[in-house]
Amino acid sequence: MENTTVKKFNAEVDKVYFIDRYTLVHILKGSGAIQVDFKFYSDWDDKIIYLEKGQYIKFLSEDFLVRFITFPDEILFKSKDVRILFKHLVSLGYINYSECEDCQSFLEKTVFNVNMDKLIDTSVDQWYWQNPFSANKEEYEIIFDVKEVIDDEFSNHVNIGQLKEHLIHLHQHNIQALLKDKLGISVQKMVAGKQLVESQKELAFTDKSIQEIAYEKGFKDPAYFNRVFKNKLGQTPKDFRNNFDYGNRDSFTQNLIELVQLFHKEEHALAFYADKMNISVKALSKKVKDRMNVTLGQMIRAQLVDSAKTMLGQGEIVKEVAYSLGFEEPGNFSKFFAQQTGAAPSTYRR
Repeated sequence: MENTTVKKFNAEVDKVYFIDRYTLVHILKGSGAIQVDFKFYSDWDDKIIYLEKGQYIKFLSEDFLVRFITFPDEILFKSKDVRILFKHLVSLGYINYSECEDCQSFLEKTVFNVNMDKLIDTSVDQWYWQNPFSANKEEYEIIFDVKEVIDDEFSNHVNIGQLKEHLIHLHQHNIQALLKDKLGISVQKMVAGKQLVESQKELAFTDKSIQEIAYEKGFKDPAYFNRVFKNKLGQTPKDFRNNFDYGNRDSFTQNLIELVQLFHKEEHALAFYADKMNISVKALSKKVKDRMNVTLGQMIRAQLVDSAKTMLGQGEIVKEVAYSLGFEEPGNFSKFFAQQTGAAPSTYRR
């Protein structure tokens, strides 16, 4: 595949890497978290992520070794199936490298070969095998047809009726029911989510006025944009712009992540982390939400789940895992794990 480039490097912590070409991000190693389009994710060691133009990625720990493989624009015209790699739905899609023998073989042996079509085909096959939304191929095609129209028409407030005007072949399908069943989200919320994240990008990475962004992204006026934005994110567009200083390389995010990684097994209370950061619980909670778009509680719970999965996967019994992670009773841990993952620890261990 012509115009394909490969770059392997140690990612700079908290730096915003803008994606200006269709890109495969192979996380070779890294124990921390990443941020993609204002969402925070953890446990990304040895994963493959495909990102499309206009997205960004930040690495929130110093130990990430990554490989970026960029593709020409024509990649999206090769096959409609390619969309499942680049167009993420309700969360960040990925290929689990450790479970994909063909991916391993290809990347280990031919990573500098300019013909990368096989890598794309292998990744598509692996994605369908992982089947993250438990849908059949026809259902996925419908979902990504809808996603494609929403990505193009979100600022025009596209609705079900307009979707069917764009997608005549879907008249016989109940699009709303399919999205609710497989993604747990309505068309309206999907459109609003796209509208919001694209507004965030404009606020964070351009010097356009808030009024200009409001009208460009389909809000009826700046006042309405302000109300919607604050209702969804807890801060005004102006505050969001001031807080998301992507050129700022302070150590707040990195220090907090390291604290959670170090103490999450013993300390579950927010007050402990606030004390370590020399800040009040209220101020810390607000700063975490503003900077990382998650709550501190979510960070701690995510780290607990990651550690639990690791220990269970290594064969440790549920009782040992529970006490290791600071739970007073195994039953409390089992209830927590099931709430967070949808499966009992014993089921996951098997």
